[in-house]
Amino acid sequence: MLRQQRETTLAALSAATGVSVSTLSRLESGSRRPTLELLLPIARAHGVTLDELVDAPPTGDPRVHLRPVTKHGMTMLPLTRRSGGIQAYKLVIPATSRPAEPDLQTHEGYEWIYVLDGRLRVVLGEHDLVLTPGEAAEFDTRVPHWFGGADGQAVEFLSLFGRQGERAHLRARPRSGAPSATS
Repeated sequence: MLRQQRETTLAALSAATGVSVSTLSRLESGSRRPTLELLLPIARAHGVTLDELVDAPPTGDPRVHLRPVTKHGMTMLPLTRRSGGIQAYKLVIPATSRPAEPDLQTHEGYEWIYVLDGRLRVVLGEHDLVLTPGEAAEFDTRVPHWFGGADGQAVEFLSLFGRQGERAHLRARPRSGAPSATS
């Protein structure tokens, strides 16, 4: 009990919080359920957070624990943990002695890719493109597509993928001098 550890009397805590001695006593014995209106002044009087006062369990680890998967000669690291909706991945295509031959694939969905490092060859329908760091592309994955290293060097890129036609939406800032939505 925090009050007893700090050798504070019920009367002193009551004076500091404005909560009656009888209410404090019932809270400590468990015969009264605490409310936010009661807990806030008690936490302030003790100089602790609400979590510390009620001994709340720690929250979950916010880090994404990457579990790489190797598929089609590239390593995919999922960056999202939820099912459904848009999924984010970091993909790494290792360096090779010779570039792979395109093996075009199709599937339901929509994809947005952004090159972090290296040169990424993207074959999309009749288009054969090379993207460099900082460049992005987006496409419907029902169009035959393939990507791989453009020059035998390793490539790293990010991919946002949505199964049901979900699209990544980018918002661009207006050019300076252009009217904004708030003006």
